Amino acid sequence: MSDTPFGFGLPPEEPDDGDEGKKKDPQSGGGQGPANPFGFGMPGAGGFGGPGADNPFAAMFGSLNPTDLGAAFQQLGQMLSYEGGPVNWDMAKQIARQTVAQGTAGGSKDASVGPADRKAVEDAVRLADLWLDDATSLPSGAHSAVAWSRAEWVEATLPAWQELVDPVAERVGNAMGDVLPEEMQAMAGPLIGMMRSMGGAMFGTQIGQAVGVLAGEVVGSSDIGLPLGPAGRAALLPLNIETFGKDLGVSRDEVRLYLALREAAHQRLFAHVPWLRSHLFGAVDGYARGIKVDTAKLEDVVGQFDPQNPEQLQEALQQGMFQPEDTPEQKAALARLETALALVEGWVDAVVHAAAKPRLSSADALRETLRRRRASGGPAEQTFATLIGLELRPRRLRDASRLWASLTDARGVDGRDALWAHPDMLPTATDLDDPDGFVHREQIDFSELDKMLGEAAGKPDLRKRDDGEGGSDEHKGDDTE
Repeated sequence: MSDTPFGFGLPPEEPDDGDEGKKKDPQSGGGQGPANPFGFGMPGAGGFGGPGADNPFAAMFGSLNPTDLGAAFQQLGQMLSYEGGPVNWDMAKQIARQTVAQGTAGGSKDASVGPADRKAVEDAVRLADLWLDDATSLPSGAHSAVAWSRAEWVEATLPAWQELVDPVAERVGNAMGDVLPEEMQAMAGPLIGMMRSMGGAMFGTQIGQAVGVLAGEVVGSSDIGLPLGPAGRAALLPLNIETFGKDLGVSRDEVRLYLALREAAHQRLFAHVPWLRSHLFGAVDGYARGIKVDTAKLEDVVGQFDPQNPEQLQEALQQGMFQPEDTPEQKAALARLETALALVEGWVDAVVHAAAKPRLSSADALRETLRRRRASGGPAEQTFATLIGLELRPRRLRDASRLWASLTDARGVDGRDALWAHPDMLPTATDLDDPDGFVHREQIDFSELDKMLGEAAGKPDLRKRDDGEGGSDEHKGDDTE
């Protein structure tokens, strides 16, 4: 569990006196933010440790000119009038776009992608797909390649974030009503409604800030091992790729091509393993629904709730109200999710290395750089931990990569990739501890069983991609589930 899975703070602003301004307050982290990298921000608020850093509403109304004050009242009105789901996603989108517009802590500002960068990304993805043909039996899964700005990444990935985060946020919304005695709930209806509106806004602000910060770091649509972007669209962020490769001593073309290999490999996997997306998102949902809310802490908040002091809800979220259930079911859900993500990332790592090693002199260095980025708690892992209270164990990624490489040596590319035909054929967490035992174990062939089940249901054999009914359109229907 993350210590502060839904912590809040204020995002840094560009100081009037440039870098010198960042050095005046050592407590501010020099613009890097506190230990929690995803703070709560309001337009016009000061930096970390500045006025209103502990109280975003004080920051909203203190030292603002009339124009800013009007915007602040408008935002407060949006918070109190929200009547949607557990997260105010309109506010999340607004905050994410504002965060992107502010630029990164390093001073990098977002910019529209020019024609030259768009063509470079298209060419890199096209070449990457050619190289991957030799490294995997799964055909290309990208019907297009796009170069995104940070703002475009936010717009394209918010639907996936909604699917990931809503189950956790829903726990808080339900708990807000459950902590009151049943006979009081009808009387306290307006109060509960206001609290839920505030809770949705708080979540929306936190998630928007997190996604906005992440937009300044990610290099594609699959940095956390989940399909965040639209299906079949390989996406890279040229501005972030340039920042990523700045001090590596590797040419920009090689860095772009290596990252295109990773993006294209993810696209192949999710396009041609139709059950994988629902498997992963279902594992996230299963884990999230096993999280319990600290009702004692929430009861204190409800009992002392003052409509004129709505930041109490923020403080409760900041202190953390989520704990995983200490049950065999919750432990199994956690293991299932961690293993599934590790298998996806491990397969991509192994396949990309096989494709890049003979062709790129920098393949080993780039591979190790990306591995260390993940192992050191990079932005993707931090965001994932912040939003659902889960930290992915990086050591599992290396274990999974070694297992996939061993399977390639023992069974060949076709034999390795055939394991994606059915979820029950994949390695388990125990298998990651004993890869040799799994590699040499006799595997069950589910193809005949799948065929019989399909025929019994009066459906074509979905394993056949090349006929007119299964084919490459199989994954398109899966995206609408």
